[in-house]
Order: sequence, then C-alpha cells, then structure tokens
Amino acid sequence: MTRLSDVIEEFIKEMLKNSDGNQLQIVRNELANYFKCAPSQINYVLTTRFTVDRGYYIESRRGGGGCILIKQIQFYKNKSLVEILNEKIGDSITYSTGVKLIEGLLESGIISEGEFNISKAAINDRTLSSSLENRNKLRADILKSIVMVVLNKA
Repeated sequence: MTRLSDVIEEFIKEMLKNSDGNQLQIVRNELANYFKCAPSQINYVLTTRFTVDRGYYIESRRGGGGCILIKQIQFYKNKSLVEILNEKIGDSITYSTGVKLIEGLLESGIISEGEFNISKAAINDRTLSSSLENRNKLRADILKSIVMVVLNKA
C-alpha cells in the first residue's frame, strides 16, 4: 500500500519536472485540498522529502495564502555546492543522513544508480567496523571524498 506522503512527494516531483526551469510555486492549502489532507501533511512532505541534502531549497512566501517556492539545486552548476555539502556532512554523519544526501545526488542526476549503491555500501555500518563515534567521523570523511570525486566528474 502506498503512503499518502509518497504520493504527494511523487506528485510534487512530477510537477517540478514539468515546470519551466528548476523551480515550482505551490499553494499549500490548494495542494492539501487536492489530496484531501491537512495542510500539515504537505508541510511534513516538504520538510522531510525536499531538503537541501536531497537537492532542494524551500522558500515560504508570507501572504499569498501559503505560497511555497520549491527550487531544485543544480549541483553541477552551483559552485557553492561543495560548501553546502561539506557543511551538511560536517565532521560526523549518521548513515541515514548520509544516504539522504547521496539520494539527492541520485535524484538530481549527478550520480548513477551504481554510484549510489557503491556510495551507500561504502558508508554502511557493517563496512565501518569501529566505535560509533569514530564510525560517524569516518563515514563523514568517506562521504566528503565521494562527493568531491563526483562533483569533479560533473
């Protein structure tokens, strides 16, 4: 059974794909009415599925009845991406956060499915056999190296 959050996410991604450029303006209440759900459900999808580490930037517009601008970050054109990713990764990162970050690279077309799977395997807990604190630091270092190689390729 497909969850409503997944359906909303795919709907927004399809709208974004069909929009001019790499941005989409939506009205939260209208989208909630369309899916017959609470506006908070739309907020949940936006805050959990359209994050910077997945390649999106969300901007709320005050007034205008809950107007929200969703921008897809063009990684290969954005020189500050390295800075954004290094800040997001930091000195330590959990597996789930690391996977979200590389999912964003996959969804943006920067890495292939194979590169995604290799990256995921490289930062997996089973691959990194050390204490939790050292594991997260090692994972961050590996992920930064992967990102640098990928961005140099693009």
